Amino acid sequence: MTGTSVPKHFAPRWDGGTRDDPPAVGGEREILGAVLDWQRATFERKCAGLPPERLSERAVPPSGLSLHGMARHLAGVERWWFRIQFAGEDVPMLYYSDDDPNQDFDRLDGDVSEAFAVWRGECEHSRQIVAAAASLDETGIRKKTGEPISLRRIMVDMIAEYARHNGHADLLRERIDGATGM
Repeated sequence: MTGTSVPKHFAPRWDGGTRDDPPAVGGEREILGAVLDWQRATFERKCAGLPPERLSERAVPPSGLSLHGMARHLAGVERWWFRIQFAGEDVPMLYYSDDDPNQDFDRLDGDVSEAFAVWRGECEHSRQIVAAAASLDETGIRKKTGEPISLRRIMVDMIAEYARHNGHADLLRERIDGATGM
């Protein structure tokens, strides 16, 4: 693209909220961190402006997905990969147990605002862990297999996780109030 014109085939932008575009050039750590933060900000934007009860709406039946459930799920995923798998922290799982593995989506008890605060807090913990790592080659240990996993791989997998759920969030948001775009 040249100049400031936007081609007509680009999706419309939502008003409000800002997201920094990831840099077009830079080191691997900088690019991966920026893209992951962009994906996190995209999820937040897709949830912005809805009243709490609408965030809990399961708007695409028969799916049990909701934006509230996705915030709970993503908080748990952040904690699992960065704190438990990579940093080896001994912290409890969020919204998960072997007896009830889908409670992040199925049991929307608790305050919606609290669920989003927990998600934001887990994102911040993850950023701190990434910042403290000497390199993307550092490894954690996969709990299920005992094999090492690099921070690089975790960051790539997290970008994919957010991209997948941002697609779900697109569909939910459009069904809830007709809003489309980024």
